[in-house]
Amino acid sequence: MAAASVLITLVIVIGLYFRYNPMMHGHSFMWRRFLNWFPLGMSYAFLYMARYNINVASNALGSKMSIAGFGTIFAAGTVTYGLSFLLNGPLVDKLGSKRGMLIATLGACLANMAMGVATYMVMHDTLVMDLTLVFSILYSLNMYFQSYGAVSIIKNKAYWFHVRERGIFGAIFGSIISIGIYFAFDWNSRIADAASVAPKKPGFMSDFLVSTFGTGTGVDAVWFVFFIPAVLLLFWATADAILVKDMPSHAGHEDFDTHDASSGNMHIEMGKREMVKKVLTHPIILMVGAVEFTTGVIRNGIMQWYFKFAKVVPQTGAEVIADNWGLILCLTGIAGGFMAGHLSDKYFQSRRAPPVAIFGTISLVCAVVMYMNLLTSPMLVGICAVMLGLLSISIHSLMSGTAAADFGGRKMTATASGITDGFVYLGTGLQSLVLGNVLKADNPESWKMWPVFLVPFTIMSIFLAWRMWHSLPEATRKYITGVDRARDTTTGVGAGQNLNQEPEIVKS
Repeated sequence: MAAASVLITLVIVIGLYFRYNPMMHGHSFMWRRFLNWFPLGMSYAFLYMARYNINVASNALGSKMSIAGFGTIFAAGTVTYGLSFLLNGPLVDKLGSKRGMLIATLGACLANMAMGVATYMVMHDTLVMDLTLVFSILYSLNMYFQSYGAVSIIKNKAYWFHVRERGIFGAIFGSIISIGIYFAFDWNSRIADAASVAPKKPGFMSDFLVSTFGTGTGVDAVWFVFFIPAVLLLFWATADAILVKDMPSHAGHEDFDTHDASSGNMHIEMGKREMVKKVLTHPIILMVGAVEFTTGVIRNGIMQWYFKFAKVVPQTGAEVIADNWGLILCLTGIAGGFMAGHLSDKYFQSRRAPPVAIFGTISLVCAVVMYMNLLTSPMLVGICAVMLGLLSISIHSLMSGTAAADFGGRKMTATASGITDGFVYLGTGLQSLVLGNVLKADNPESWKMWPVFLVPFTIMSIFLAWRMWHSLPEATRKYITGVDRARDTTTGVGAGQNLNQEPEIVKS
């Protein structure tokens, strides 16, 4: 039932993509662009499955991996992920999105296989090195390769989507993230259960693992939580190699001016150092990065810890949320992403900050309500956790997925989005280290620090979004002004109205 719900939702997302065509692209272009972003998107979703499987594995390992140990491992990986963008962002700007995604999928595949081998050794008591150290190294390696994924998909978007339709792509990007979260928590949990000695929900998967690999005897085969995502990444790497093209001209269509920050400057060549310097001295991109830092704290502060909170404090009456955490985050995250993208493009002239400020304010309210009811109202806590997941995913898709590409432009998309996405994971590493050492599995009262820790970061997010409220790349501002003037003279429509209905400028 859950898988069917996600499949139906994915079909709806695809339908909305084809329905939303403000630039009046030709039918063949829309289909070719779909064949470009869909395999890239699914690759990224399964990268998520191969990223957050460590969370599911830590639960399955029980006392073999402590909360503090998990916090250290996750922090090591996320800090590596964040710092890697200083190298990988400029590299993808030079190599192109297709090569970048192939490096991500194949590298993460190998790293997950290595973690699978290490888990096998842990379960058979043959790992002679410290478990936290081994997994910190392997998970950091996994996250290094994973860092190529996000910048590759956004780099590809920069050439295929005009700035006035990037809000909807931000929603698509958020949908991909949400589906990846579903894979990460729900599919991986099903795998861990099916590979255990006594599955809670026996069925096809447990029967298959028993008959094919002889699981179900001796010890829980937790290592499949790493091996199965690795195999799925191989499949999508093959699809990327066949279908993905870096820009429309590589697929038989004309390239076009997307009116982002690179408009008029595509002929200028820049080295890696110059691109990094330009991004790190750009005031708006730095503010986007600061918002993303707060988002990293909030998004992963909710996603990874509610899953563990539900094991420490029984969620009586709210089991449906804890048992379907990935599915609920998936469906609500998709809804929030489309809401944020629609608000940005239709009501705020493709400005990304206003929806972020609105969503940040709602996040603050949710965090406060969550604190006030943490140990007394499981359903209210669950609803607040879901809302925080929805809102933070939406903010992330608008900031790293869209704003960074707008202000970085086509030439520096990977560098700009990589650095801003790096801030996400620096925030993630911070919350993982702090909460991993504050929260206790045997002390429910200690968990009151969980929502308290999130509150100042929601306030910071609101303040930064307010500072960026009117920000647009100059090329975008000129384009919108030109469209308004054209409408004034030809239709008499007032400036700023119906901006979502673009004239027929680009056809492919």
